[in-house]
Amino acid sequence: MKKSRKPVFLFLIISSFLFNCKNNKKTNLIDDPIVDVEEVVKEPTNVIDIITHSMEFQSVDTIPSGWNTFKYQNLSNETHFFLLDKYPEGKTVANTLTDVAPVFAEGMDLINQGKPEEGFAAFGKLPAWFGDIVFSGGSGLIAPKHTAVTTVKLEPGYYIMECYVKMPNGKFHTLMGMAKPIIVTQEDSGNTPPESTVNIVVSNDAGIVYDKSITKGKHIFSVFYKEQKHHENFMQHDVNLVKLEDDASEDALEAWMDWSDPKGLITPVPHGITFLGGVNDMPAGSTGYFYADLKPGKYALISEVPNTKSKGLFRVFEVKD
Repeated sequence: MKKSRKPVFLFLIISSFLFNCKNNKKTNLIDDPIVDVEEVVKEPTNVIDIITHSMEFQSVDTIPSGWNTFKYQNLSNETHFFLLDKYPEGKTVANTLTDVAPVFAEGMDLINQGKPEEGFAAFGKLPAWFGDIVFSGGSGLIAPKHTAVTTVKLEPGYYIMECYVKMPNGKFHTLMGMAKPIIVTQEDSGNTPPESTVNIVVSNDAGIVYDKSITKGKHIFSVFYKEQKHHENFMQHDVNLVKLEDDASEDALEAWMDWSDPKGLITPVPHGITFLGGVNDMPAGSTGYFYADLKPGKYALISEVPNTKSKGLFRVFEVKD
């Protein structure tokens, strides 16, 4: 999606009708001892740079397959993320313009008018090939003037890098130009995944679970998607790290993370909320990594779905001095 194309975001919607959930076994994690992460974490090298100044992704057009680390500098005044969508063979951004744009315009207009049932019904007109798109990870939400570092493993193919956070008028950032084609080549990067300091497992019944106390300092979080499922807003699990100020409302954050609410996923973010990255939507069985340097304070790990607390997908924790 580039130029004035409609968001690939709706791929997340149509795919919900075409895939099934995996098993629902509980996750058992071992309590490992707390380590001195300051001595363990190394700054990543050989990164792929992505820069946003306004409503664009500035980055290379071609990257190798295998493990890649992305350094996403959000220099804009908006909260963003990037998600990598692997297209089925033979489909490109041109198909988005011809096959998706009219359907998306109709559906999203109805939702923003307070007619969600009619809006979701309109998405049923989307072509069946959308069900073959593979959402392959990316950064979590990242606040203005912040940087997100994320590592994922990519198969060769044609991808779209996108952000579908909403403008104050309700238009998705993809409509403003935040959709960039990326070619992932057959040549492997030769990179290996980083060594994590905190391990997160995301499952359907247990939600977000991590294996040790989270201390201050530099961390590499691994995120293993043991299972995936589609929620009421047709989104799958992702993991976003959030800094919560003392006057931040957890209820406001939870509500904001649901795109299907006309006031959800829209600028501005709730008061006292700073997004610090994470790992975007990936298939079940996949692992991604994200880097963070934590100061003392209150934080949360949250997914972009409705009713996160009741699902174990909103975990609040405190980092001690």
